[in-house]
Amino acid sequence: MKIVLASRNAHKIEELRRIAPVIDWVIMPDELPDPPETGATFEANALEKARFVFAHTGQVCLADDSGLEVDALGGRPGVWSKRYSDEGTSAANNAKLLAELGARSDRTARFRCVLALVGPGVERTASGACEGVIAFAESGVGGFGYDPLFVPAGSPRSMAELAPAEKDAISHRGAAMAHLDRLIEGL
Repeated sequence: MKIVLASRNAHKIEELRRIAPVIDWVIMPDELPDPPETGATFEANALEKARFVFAHTGQVCLADDSGLEVDALGGRPGVWSKRYSDEGTSAANNAKLLAELGARSDRTARFRCVLALVGPGVERTASGACEGVIAFAESGVGGFGYDPLFVPAGSPRSMAELAPAEKDAISHRGAAMAHLDRLIEGL
């Protein structure tokens, strides 16, 4: 099955290809502008992106919206995870997160992902989460984004220290992709 992926994020594309190699993932055409992300929730953003790309390509589209929710920060950065700092880079976002948490001991957090599949007469969503805590310093060189700061529940290592297969087995994106059969059913 061929599905257009509404993303240019090389890390997300790589993860989805690893998690679901049976899908012929087609990258969003270069001539399309970036899909809008104006929603207040991950689900709203995922649907908005998938609808946008489907409307422009006419092909079944899967969009992902995901981010980090930190309890002590009222769920922030949330839907603003990618654009949390003024610079919007992983280094700047991680530095801002550490500065805002300071020495707080309550560092519970979760990665959350919502997938939206949009096709002719079809709109479906699936979600997944990975619970954990925010470390006091970055560790590891794998992964991307907040991975060097996020320590999954029950693990002594950050997401950035896990092998790709280990990360895929417990990640928010992996949990959401576990619903892929339901999303593509009947297409």
